Amino acid sequence: MVTILAFLFVLSVLVFVHEYGHYWVAIKAGVKVESFSIGFGPEIVGWNDKSGTRWKISALPLGGYVKMYGDMNPASAGMRDDLTEEESKHAFHHKGLLARAAIVFAGPFANFIFAIVIFTILFAAVGQQRALPVVGDVSPDSAAASAGLQADDQILAVDGQSIEWFDELSVLIRQKPGQQVDLTVKRGENTIDVMATPEAVTQGDGPDAVTFGRLGVSAGKFVSHRDGFFDAVGHGVNTTFGIVTQTFSAIGEMIAGERDSSELGGPIRIAQMSGQVAEGGIAPLLSFMGYLSVSLGLINLMPVPLLDGGHLVFYLIEALRGKPMSAKAQEYGFRLGAGLVFSLIIFATWNDLSHLGVWNFFKGLAGG
Repeated sequence: MVTILAFLFVLSVLVFVHEYGHYWVAIKAGVKVESFSIGFGPEIVGWNDKSGTRWKISALPLGGYVKMYGDMNPASAGMRDDLTEEESKHAFHHKGLLARAAIVFAGPFANFIFAIVIFTILFAAVGQQRALPVVGDVSPDSAAASAGLQADDQILAVDGQSIEWFDELSVLIRQKPGQQVDLTVKRGENTIDVMATPEAVTQGDGPDAVTFGRLGVSAGKFVSHRDGFFDAVGHGVNTTFGIVTQTFSAIGEMIAGERDSSELGGPIRIAQMSGQVAEGGIAPLLSFMGYLSVSLGLINLMPVPLLDGGHLVFYLIEALRGKPMSAKAQEYGFRLGAGLVFSLIIFATWNDLSHLGVWNFFKGLAGG
């Protein structure tokens, strides 16, 4: 029950944020919104607001949509041709190209902003575990061992440059492969100077090879550190951007065959992880929502018809041609997009079931 409730909460919030981005920009652009739904299928509960928008919760809680005036369907695949001139003023498809593009892009953009807000709150209110520049373990035969560094030594400065955190030590050491450095070390009550020569480590081959310095120590002390507001915002933006780059890198590795595509998860794994992180408290759940919000924004920006990215590609073609693509071409595009999206969902669900060992279970029954 915890897993189901956590999954419904996480998905509903992220879908609401995404669709509200579409809704808010549409209203500002003068487009009438007919319905705002969390979920698909038959309506469970709903109400009308003063502008006539139907807000509702539907039976299948695996997404949502905003249906705008003049659209043939919630996916904005086609438009009605029976509108009067007055009605057309409030229809999505009769708005200018930039207005339509802004409305479409607003959904994924809202997911990115939501992630930044979540991470900002976490960094400012909850804080994060951060390593102090205190030596934990010293690797045998390492540069640190040769220099005589010991567990519990606190490194105060590198070549006279003061440091406060272990990651600052790592950055400075990586910049000094094979070069002697002067470490200011606090050992017990005494402050001493230790000369060390970081090992030069080379990764990669040819022009892609990278050489960096390695000292050979691990962090030995951690503290909970809360950022000030502006630092928290910066870290929130950096974290969100980092998730984006990591996602693109992972996709590239899957395409190149360097990473197992079985890592791609679907709704079952999301539900499972939602339940697990919910048991850890509100902070892990919020962090998980931040990661998922970025993923939802990126998925919707994929250049696949039916998704927001596909609409944006159509608008780009319209801008280059000076006129929209034909209705038939768009229809074929949406059919192709639907096929790709459903294929991806099936593939991800297959991975989820494999991850849970369902197929091995059935194989065992058949073998028995």
